[in-house]
Amino acid sequence: MKKFCELIGKYFGVVIILFFIGGMTCPPAFTWVLGKLAGFSLLSMMLGIIMFGMGTTMELKDFRLILQRPRDVFLGAVAQYAIMPFLAYLLSRAFNLDPALTVGVVLVGTCPGGTASNVITFISKGDLALSVTMTTVSTLLSPIMTPLLTYLIIGQRIDFSPVAMFWSIVQIVIIPIGFGVALRHFFPDWCEKAKAYLPALSCLCISLLIAGLAGASRDAILASSATIMAVVVLHNLLGSALGFALGRFSGMSWKKCVALSIEVGMQNSGLAAGLAKTHFPALAAAAVPGAIFSSWHNISGSILAWLYVNYLNPRYDEELRNDACRISENAEPAH
Repeated sequence: MKKFCELIGKYFGVVIILFFIGGMTCPPAFTWVLGKLAGFSLLSMMLGIIMFGMGTTMELKDFRLILQRPRDVFLGAVAQYAIMPFLAYLLSRAFNLDPALTVGVVLVGTCPGGTASNVITFISKGDLALSVTMTTVSTLLSPIMTPLLTYLIIGQRIDFSPVAMFWSIVQIVIIPIGFGVALRHFFPDWCEKAKAYLPALSCLCISLLIAGLAGASRDAILASSATIMAVVVLHNLLGSALGFALGRFSGMSWKKCVALSIEVGMQNSGLAAGLAKTHFPALAAAAVPGAIFSSWHNISGSILAWLYVNYLNPRYDEELRNDACRISENAEPAH
């Protein structure tokens, strides 16, 4: 069982894509995910499980990095909540998307970074500590920033309640993460044992959600496949490129730029799709961009990691040597 879970975690991108295809080809097998269990939304419960799993990997000491590297974390938060929402607005207008798809694209842009970005940053040899901290900070800010930015972009055209969205994110994101962190603090041994299984559980939950949303929105996806695919791909690639450019412009090291690039480009699109389904039920296609983004950014992230390691690695190695030289030059002579 443990090896099977490790296999799912290792190939989570492939698993999500397979479930997406399954949802598109056989909707009735997955649309039950959008129903209720004992009066509670299965969709919200699964998102909560994913966030709980994230919380169990975090320790209180992890939050010290926010104080130790405030400039990097601040720049990352600004990039997260400026670049992707701006691109969402720009692309929605440029492609003249209908209200439903506009909502979906904007929600993808205003949601926090996804946990998959941490895996891709690790593979890319980027600054993993910065990536994890950025994901944490953007997630903790999401109850305020996601409803606020969504309202600023589409609130004048499409009616919804930012307060209701705030409370929804608190329930789906903040409370489960809080339970996870508390469990990690008081029962570290249990969390260490569960570490082999929780990533696979989170992967299966997000895969089921994507399959269910894809199945429920199949007609809308097929009707706008070319347009929405173009928007999703551009949103992701431009976000990654601008994140990297901002890092270089601000003087960040290569590893930090890689982390910033991936963190900005890879969104918590599962949460975006869930919020679309919950808060815009009359706009069935609003969940489409999030569902497609979830599959696409795993593909693009893996390709980007391969490019960073295999084609951009010489510059990375050169920076390491330069850093080593600077440390050596500044070192005090031995007595």
